[in-house]
Amino acid sequence: MSAPNPNQLAFDSHIEAFPSGRERPVSVSRTTPFQSITDRDGPLESLPESLLIQGNAYHALDLLPERSVQTVVTSPPYWSLRDYHIDNQIGRDESLGEYIGSLVAAFDKIRRVLRTDGTVWLNVGDAYTSGNRRYRAPDKKNRARAMSVRPPTPVGLKPKDLIGLPWRLAFALQDAGWWLRSEVVWTKPNAHPESVRDRPTKAHETIFLLSKNQDYFYDVDAVRGPNGRRIRTAWDIPTEPRKRSFGSLDDHPAVMPATLARRCVELTSKVGSVVLDPFAGSGTTLLAAHYLNRRWVGIELKPAYIDLIKRRLERFDTLGTQEAAG
Repeated sequence: MSAPNPNQLAFDSHIEAFPSGRERPVSVSRTTPFQSITDRDGPLESLPESLLIQGNAYHALDLLPERSVQTVVTSPPYWSLRDYHIDNQIGRDESLGEYIGSLVAAFDKIRRVLRTDGTVWLNVGDAYTSGNRRYRAPDKKNRARAMSVRPPTPVGLKPKDLIGLPWRLAFALQDAGWWLRSEVVWTKPNAHPESVRDRPTKAHETIFLLSKNQDYFYDVDAVRGPNGRRIRTAWDIPTEPRKRSFGSLDDHPAVMPATLARRCVELTSKVGSVVLDPFAGSGTTLLAAHYLNRRWVGIELKPAYIDLIKRRLERFDTLGTQEAAG
């Protein structure tokens, strides 16, 4: 597949009237228009173009038309790993049960907007108990992980226990009615070093493929492994460094690799269909969807990350997909 044409993602800003009779600010690219709204706006009757929503995923999902999304590629904030310094953020829940409950509730909203043949790729990381230490000390190897407040050790677990969080969430979603179709192990050949000295350094994360129904769209030929074999469940994909913008690093500590996002989008969506990321973060899923000629919907709570997504889309124009996605 060829790369997008130059000047594909230069942005204009204007005001467009919506069916509600109220005017809302809309950002539009010259070739692939996208709307930019907030979760306080009214529901949309259709998705003729891509959409960026600033707000809480639980509320913003109510704005989307029923059965309008083909696939979801998302990585919600991990529990007790980072503080994004914004109210109502998922991941700062006081208990593990609250965290899982928040995500299951959000996924109930996702089920409504998924097509009957729709799917979800869910990337979620594991964690260790804090041992009731109510803060995370700075780590010279990963400064973004320092936290001033941490939840207590979950009931039934011990200090330093590996929680098994991805599978706890997967089983909760399975109990809520989702089909749990596959576990992918994403291995990182350039995994970030850790200061810990009493266990192996973590070098993988888990990605689950979930479906709304027993039968769903999956393009088995879209991505092939070595020697043309069908793709396996172990994906060796390096992390991609954050790029500098205006002389400083983009303000997001956990950027999904573009290669990973593109692979998921290719496997479970068609050209022209809608790809959703309800926890858009730095916007890599949206870039991947745009590059592959899909419409996209991104939801992000933090306004600064909305600005980051727009900068990355603009940068896509001059640097190309691999550079802009980093």
